[in-house]
Amino acid sequence: MSDPRLRLWARTLVAYSVDVQPGQRVAITGGVAAAPLLTAVQRAVLERGGHPVLVPSLPDIEANLIAHGDDAQLAYISPVDRFAREEADALINVLAETNTRSLAGVDPERQRVRRTARSPLLEATMRRTAEGAYKWVLTLFPTDAYAQDADMATPEYAEFVYAACKLDAPDPAEAWKAQAAEQQRLIDWLAGKSELHLRGEGTDLRLSVAGRTWINADGARNFPDGELFTGPVEDSAEGRVRFSFPVVTQGREIGDIRLKFERGQVVDAAAARNEEFLIQTLDTDPGARRLGEFAFGTNFDIQRFTKNILFDEKIGGTVHMAVGAGYPDTGSVNQSAVHWDMICDLRRGGEVDVDGQPFMRDGRFVV
Repeated sequence: MSDPRLRLWARTLVAYSVDVQPGQRVAITGGVAAAPLLTAVQRAVLERGGHPVLVPSLPDIEANLIAHGDDAQLAYISPVDRFAREEADALINVLAETNTRSLAGVDPERQRVRRTARSPLLEATMRRTAEGAYKWVLTLFPTDAYAQDADMATPEYAEFVYAACKLDAPDPAEAWKAQAAEQQRLIDWLAGKSELHLRGEGTDLRLSVAGRTWINADGARNFPDGELFTGPVEDSAEGRVRFSFPVVTQGREIGDIRLKFERGQVVDAAAARNEEFLIQTLDTDPGARRLGEFAFGTNFDIQRFTKNILFDEKIGGTVHMAVGAGYPDTGSVNQSAVHWDMICDLRRGGEVDVDGQPFMRDGRFVV
C-alpha cells in the first residue's frame, strides 16, 4: 500500500499515542504483511530521537509452536518478548494476520498452557502501564484476511480502517483530542457513582464500580480507540448477560455467549458455537470467571461488526465486558492469564442506568 495516509498513521502512533522521547527504546512488532506501516513507524521513531527495535513476524509461527512444541517449548518466553513487555519504554504493535483461522485446528488445552505461560507478560504490561513506566499502542493493518472476515473488499476495508482511526482528518491527533473531550464529559458525570444496571435482550445485569477509576481511551493504547472503561468490583456482578456478537479469538468463533453471574463469578455459561472452548477458557484460572473490565463503546465512526475486537468493541452504542485480568489503573485487582472482551449491542432497545438515573438509551448517551 502506498497510501500517503500511512506516513500520517505512523507519525500519529509515534508522536501522539506513545509520545516517543529522545533516547527511549521502542519495540515495533507486527506481521510482515504490514511492512509498509512497520517501516514508516521505524522512520517516525528515528525522527523523534528514539531507538526503534523492529521485530516483524512471519505467518503461522504461533500455530506451528502450539501444534508441534512440547510443554517446555510452549512455556518458554523468548528474550525478544520479554524485552518488548518488560524492558522497552514503549511498544507499537501492528496486527497484520494473513489467515485469521490459523489456530482453528489447534488443541484448546495446548492453547491454555501457552496462554498461562505467557501470563507474566500480560501482568508486566498492566503493571508497568499503571506505574507510568511503559506506553503501548495496538493498531491493525488492513489485510485480505481481515477484509474477508468483515465481508468487504480489501480497498473498502482499508477505507473503513482509515475512517475509524480518524486518518482522514487533517490532524488525526487533534481529532482524537476532541473525542477525548466528549468522553471526559461522560466520565465526569460518572464520577462518584456506584451501580450500573444493564437491560436488553437476554440481559439484566447489575454491577458495582464504586471507588473505581474510569479511563478515557482516546487513541493512546488502541488505534482506533473510542471507549470509557473501568474495572468492576470483583464480587459485584449479579444477573445475566447475552452477548450480541460472537467472540473471534485464537482461530475460533464462539457464538451467542450467555453468562450468569452470582457474587461476581460466572456460575453458568453457554454458547451456541464452540461452547466447550468457552468453558475451557473460563476454567483457565479462578480470575477467568470474574470481570476485569467494563466499557462503553463511543466511536460512532464504527457502526458495523467486522469480527475483529479492536474495532468491534469500540462500536458506538455498545458495551463490552472482559472476563479475566483487569487493568490496575482502574482499581481492578482481578488477575488471570485471560482477558476476553465480549460485546453487548444496546442500540435497539437496550438501557443502562447508573445509580438509578438514565445514562444510555438505544445506544445513545442521554446525559
